[in-house]
Parts: sequence; C-alpha cells; structure tokens
Amino acid sequence: MGDVISTHLDDSRREMITARTGEVMGEFGRLYEQQYAVALFNKVRYEIEGNGGPQSQLLHRKVPLEDKSIFSGNLFQFLEENKKWRNRFLYVPDSYSVMFYETKLAYDRGLHPKGTINCAGYKVLTSVEEYGELMNSSLPGLKAKAGSSMFSKCATQFPIILWHPYARHHYFCVTSEKEHQKWLAVFQDCVRHTNNGLPEESKVQIPAFTDAVRLYRQSKGQFGTWDMMCGDPPQILANLVMESLHPELRGLIGPRLKGKVQERQRNWMLISDAVFSMVLSQTRVQHEAVVQRCEAGRPPLEASIRTDMDQIITSKEHVTGKIRALVLPKAEQFLKRNVEPYISSILEALMEPTSRGFAEVRDVFFRELVDMSKNVVNEGGREKLGEHMDKVSMLAYHPVKMNGCYSKVEELHLEGLQQRFGVSSPSVFVQRAQILMREQMDNAVYTFEQLLHQSLEGQGSEELCKIIQRCQDRVIKKYDYDSSTVRKKFFREALLQIIIPYMLKQLSPTCKEELPQFQELIFEDFSRFILVENVFEEVVLQSVMKDIMQAVKEAAVQRRHNLYRDSIVLTNSDPNLLLLGEGPPINWGGDVGDGEGGGGGVEPTKRRRIKQVVSMIQVDGTLVVPNESCLEVPGVGGIPEDQEGEAENTSTGGDAESLKSPDSIHEIRDLITPKVEVQVSLPTADAPLTNGTVPQEASVTDVTSQEADKAAVPAERGAQEAAKSEPRTEEGTQEMVKSEPRIERGAQEAAESKPHTGRDAQEVQESQPHIERGTQENAKSTPSTAEATQQAAETRLPSNKQEEPLKEELAAEHTKNSPVKLAPPLPVDSDSSHHHHDDSGFQSPANEDVEEDQVQPITKGQEEVGDTIADPAKVEVTLEEKEVDPSNDLETGEEVSGKESPSESIVPAGN
Repeated sequence: MGDVISTHLDDSRREMITARTGEVMGEFGRLYEQQYAVALFNKVRYEIEGNGGPQSQLLHRKVPLEDKSIFSGNLFQFLEENKKWRNRFLYVPDSYSVMFYETKLAYDRGLHPKGTINCAGYKVLTSVEEYGELMNSSLPGLKAKAGSSMFSKCATQFPIILWHPYARHHYFCVTSEKEHQKWLAVFQDCVRHTNNGLPEESKVQIPAFTDAVRLYRQSKGQFGTWDMMCGDPPQILANLVMESLHPELRGLIGPRLKGKVQERQRNWMLISDAVFSMVLSQTRVQHEAVVQRCEAGRPPLEASIRTDMDQIITSKEHVTGKIRALVLPKAEQFLKRNVEPYISSILEALMEPTSRGFAEVRDVFFRELVDMSKNVVNEGGREKLGEHMDKVSMLAYHPVKMNGCYSKVEELHLEGLQQRFGVSSPSVFVQRAQILMREQMDNAVYTFEQLLHQSLEGQGSEELCKIIQRCQDRVIKKYDYDSSTVRKKFFREALLQIIIPYMLKQLSPTCKEELPQFQELIFEDFSRFILVENVFEEVVLQSVMKDIMQAVKEAAVQRRHNLYRDSIVLTNSDPNLLLLGEGPPINWGGDVGDGEGGGGGVEPTKRRRIKQVVSMIQVDGTLVVPNESCLEVPGVGGIPEDQEGEAENTSTGGDAESLKSPDSIHEIRDLITPKVEVQVSLPTADAPLTNGTVPQEASVTDVTSQEADKAAVPAERGAQEAAKSEPRTEEGTQEMVKSEPRIERGAQEAAESKPHTGRDAQEVQESQPHIERGTQENAKSTPSTAEATQQAAETRLPSNKQEEPLKEELAAEHTKNSPVKLAPPLPVDSDSSHHHHDDSGFQSPANEDVEEDQVQPITKGQEEVGDTIADPAKVEVTLEEKEVDPSNDLETGEEVSGKESPSESIVPAGN
C-alpha cells in the first residue's frame, strides 16, 4: 500500500497539491475577511435594533450529552492490509466519531484506539452491489463485473459500508438483522451529526464562512446547493479543494494504475485518501490562521461600527436604492415567468414529508411518557421514576427510537424541480430537517423534565399519574407551537436555498457588469461594511421573499399541515418557565428515585462508566459470550428499543430452554414435587376390602416424595400432625396436609385424609392467591420440612396431650383390622426429600439461591428426626371412591365436587 502511494504521489505531485491548496485558501481567505466585516456589522445592528422573530416556548438544554456516550459493541471489520475480516470493538462517544479497538479489553484498559472515523461526508450503504456501482464511477473507463467486489466474500449477509468520495472506505458486517438495524441507525446518526458541524451560536464566524464558500463556488460558476458542505470548516475547505483537484489527479494517475479492475479501484481509493488527508491538514492550519487574524482585528472594527452605525445604515440604504432600480425590473420579470409557477409545488414537496416527521416526533414523545406512567405505577411509584426519567431524558439522541421519525423525512423528493433549479440532491434538506426534529424532541423532553421536577416538590406518590399527565399536556401544547414555527422557518430557508442561486445564475451575467459603478457611492470608511455584491443578492432575495412568505402563509391555513398562524403567539406566553432552565441539571436517580435507578445511583468504582444512550444488542434466546457481536460495556444504562418489549436473557449460563418458566400447573408441581414409586402390597381380588372398593394394581406411582417423607416420620409425631391439620399461615408454612372429616361423630375420632385427587384440587385452589402475591412471598414460603414440621408440632402440642392415649388406641385397632400393608419405607435421602413440604405446588422455580435443576438435600430435618423409622405396621393405605365431575378443571383452582375416583393416600395409623 505504501509503495502505491509513494509511487504515484512523488515530490512533484505533492508540491502541486500544496500549491493548489494554497491558491484555494488564498482566495477563500480574501473573501472571508470581507464577509467577516459584513457579518460583524449585521450582528451589531441586530443587537441594537432587536428585530427578532417569535420566541421559543420550549426550553433548550445546554449540554445534552454530558457524561453520555451513544453506543458501543463488537462487529466484524474488513482489514485492507491483509484482506481479512476481524472482530473489532467499536465505541461511539458523544462527539459521534467512531473509534475502533482491537478488543474490548483494550478499551477497558484505556489504550489508544486502532483508528477513528470522522463520519462527515460519508454515505452509509447496506448493499455490496450499490457499493460496486459507486466504485465503478470512481475511475471512468473501468467497470468491474457484476457481483465482484474488493473483498472476495462478506463475513455475513448483513454488511454496512461507509463510502466517501475522497476519503478511505470502511467495511463492517454483523451477525443478525436486529444488530444490522441498530448499527445502521447509529452510523446514520453519526453521519447526520458530524455533517452538521457549523454551530449556529457563532453569529460572525459561521455566516462569514458560509458566505465566503458560496461566493467562491459562484466565482467558479457553481451555483445551487452543495452536498459536500459537511463537517467542520477545515473539512468543508478540504472538500472545496478536492472538488477541483480530485478530477485532475484522477486524469493523471488513473491511466497509470496497473492490475485487475478491483485492484486498480482499491489503489485509487488509497491514493485519494492520502491526498485528502494531506489537503485536510493544510486547510486546517491555514483556516485557523485566517480566523485568528480576523479575530485580532475585531475590537477596532466593532468600535467603528458602533460609532458610525447611523451613517453606515444611511449609506447602505442609498446604495441599495440605486441597485434595486437596476435589478428589480429584471428580477420581477424573471420571477413571474420562471419561479412563481413552481413555488407551490416546491413547498408541497417539502411540507408533506417534513410535517409527517414532526408529527411522528410528537407521537414518539407521547408514547414514551404514557409507557413511563404505566411502568412507574406498576413498578413501585415514585421510587422507579428516576430510573425511567433518566432513560427518557436521552430520547432525542437515541438513534433507534428516532429512526422512525427520520425515515419520514427521507421520503422527500424534488424530482422534476431538482434539475430545473440546479439542486444536486435533496439530502441537504433532509439532514437539516432531521437535525431540527432532534432539537425539538430534546427541547420537549428537557421542558418536561423541568416541569415534572418542579411539580413533584412537596407532592405525594398518589398524585404521580395526574402530575405526569398535566406536565405532558402542557409540553405537547408548547411543542405544537414550536414545531410550527420551526417548520415555517425551515420552509422559507429551503425555498430561498433553491430559488436564490437559480435567480443569481440567470441575473448575474447582465447585472454584475454594472455593479462596480455603485462602489463609488460608498464612503471609503464604510466600504468594509458595505459590499455591492452582498447588496445585489439582498435585492434579489427581497424580490422573491414576498412570494415565499405568501405561499407559506397560505399553507399554514390548511389544517392538514398542522401549522399555526404567525399571529397566534408572538412572544413567550410562559415567562416563569424560563427560570427553570437556569438551574443545574436534574439528578433523577438521587433527587427523586431510590438512589439505584437512573444516573444518581452510587455505582462501584470498577463498574462506573459513562452511561450509554443506546442499549446493548442481544438476540432472544442466546447468551452473551466473548467474541460475540455487541458486548456490554460496564455501567451501561439500557434502554429497550422495541415497542413490544424485548425480553433479554440475563442469566450467566445454562440452556435457554431450562430457564423458561413452566406454563401449566402440573409442570410447576413436577418441578417441586417429583413423583417416586412406592411398592404397596395389595390383597388379591378375592380378599374383601374394609371400605368396599375394588382392589388396585400392586404398583402405585401417584405417591409423591412428600408422602414418602411422612412415612418416615415417627408414628407419634405423625399422629399429632395428622390429627388436626391447620391451614397455611401467613409465613407460608404448608407442611401439614389438610384433612377433611369423613366421620361426623366428633372431632376426637380419626380423620381420614382426603384422596389424592381431592387433595390436588385443594392444593390448586390454595395456591392461586399464593402466586398472585408475587415472587417475594414465594421466596418467603420455603422453609425446610423439618423446621416447619417442628413449628407446627410445637404449636399444637399442649392441646393434643390429653388426646394421645385415645389416638394410640384407635391407631392400634385400625391397623389391626386393615388388610392392606405398606412395603418397608423408603430411606430419607437427598433424591426423595430435597423439596420442602409445600402442598400448594406453586413454589417459584426462580429462587434466588437455588436453581431448578439443582437438588438441595435437607440435612436439618434428618438431624431432628434422627434414626427413628416409622413402623410399617402403623401406616396404612386407604382407598376411597368418589366420582369426579368432568366439568371442573384442576388448573382453575376450583374444588372438585361429587364423588372422588379411587386413589391412594398414605395415612398414619393414628388417624
């Protein structure tokens, strides 16, 4: 690569490039000094006369992106040095310059980036074919075959290419469509922001610069809009130099390039980038020298202007009258014939997409506040307000959320008018409208922040929704007025940018020859502040301004454009609001929230990072792993982009399917109480049963581990627990199985436990309110089996002491008469008793400390029980028959009425 550049950019060509840059900058410097004095005079006159338009109703944020970054993540980048794709970590700070690092670790360590991309003048492409067409036009006479590109194969099917007419191109690709959409929005926002590199706050330097560039291009016969008016002043001047230098070098170097078509195109791109870098470094130095020279002479100029203001104005009006008499008849005649018939169509082409874009901004703002109100109410009221407001505050600078608004304006087309009026492309107007939309969104959000913060002082959480609604309505009214004012100003400026260059191009050949004679009418002391060329353009502008104002006023009457008349609000109708914007920035997390949300939370030192406007990218159902596209930056405040609410997996390992919550009641029960087999010895078919039911098969599989645990409990404790079952307490103790009395003769007789089917229905019914109380109560209701059993036994012990002899006697008699005997009990091990004794069946599978697939043995229960094992003779299986009503559904939680079906239940002999 170095050999190609050094071969074709030898010393003679470098000297030629330096000389050409010096010529352009010399002419620009002369024009800049002239226009600097004129711009200074206009600024001072504006301050004295105070002629201003309607004031803004919304507040303006001073430093919107303070302590914020835009986006960061990993994607693949094509390296031209070795022609390979490599994973790179990209970071987009608040300056919207793209920095790329070799790894995320290099960024975390604070190392210098491998490179930085200033996106001014770039075009974002998403198709290799579109890029190939632009490359074929870079070298006339060379055309690569269809489908061929500089890189043999793209790493993925989602490419993003940054193309520049003079600078080096950059190639990226991502692994999913969601990543592609988000990165595309971020890159487009970087281009949009860096193209708008001329700050409007400067009332002298920027007007002088733009007028000097425009007059220079007009002196070369180039009227109309210019697509490469992109970036800061040095970049624009570099584009100005390359506009004439680039075709000349292409004619000299292009025929001497060797190799295949793609190789020649690639070498020419590298050579052009080297030339552009050289020119940019020179224009930056020379522009800074010109500005410093003019700023040094500003104090005496301003003093002279303030001293002779009246005389300068009188002299200018005299000269303007003379030039108007010469130019106005020709301008009006040309205007009626070639301009007036097209004003309405130009305005219509501008207004339709622009109005839709501003309406979409209003809708996005409204939806965000509505969603915030719902979330704040549902998630804890005022404590969560700071967290949500910290996200809403960056809404205007969120490329993904604002992309829907920007796309409305991209539908702007000037098809037939573009060629007639010499408009190169509508991109100049599209980007300007998008910048205005972002400013209006940020003003609306900032005003809402100030009003809400003021309204919350001394107010309780119960009125939070009403306060948000009241502030929202107030801000939307102000937005409607401001957006109308901004759009009308934009329409007027756009019409002037289209019409004035066209008229100047037609009138200059006949009028400019007579302009030098009017210079003699200006006093020499005032000649620096009055230039006949500027007066000539002002006369042409005044001739068409009346028609433009009339067209915009007529459009404002039409209801479909949502424009206000100029007479509705002339001054600021809410002066007290301006005082709110003078205070310090609001710390929502610290002032309103609970200290954990938003920007006010105290973060650990290692995790403290600049907060990020756009949240991380994560594909649903996948986990974030190293080397995957878009890794998370520590301390980043995420903002969900999708309207439907993107469900992000925050686990650190495991299968995605295992993390899915169970959908049905039986699935939940299976997670908590897995089934175990208990062998039961049943009599033969000829042996009669005491309860008169039909004998069942010898293998019973519907006995849960909880029932097996009860078989291992000592008979004395089992008699106490089963004699009188208590309902679940508020602490969540559900260890005891509720027993329904089967015998109505008294409470002292043994109560038979409900059959298994009935117990299921009751468990479902009892568990429904348990789920609704939330995860916190679920976590609270998980004591170990032994602890809960001991508590329940100790609670009932005094009242049961008198009944023990009677119960033991009944248990012995009942066991003696029962023909069904249980097999030896199962040992109490970790496989069968790791779940607590909870009959609800709705223990939350998302415990904080225990995963679903991990078995937690209960050791404390074993210690309390000791080596005592229940006597099989004191445990029996009772079988009852009850018919099940098929209309009832167990999953609804309703009790099953009627007779129950045959089922088994393990009942201690003491019942």
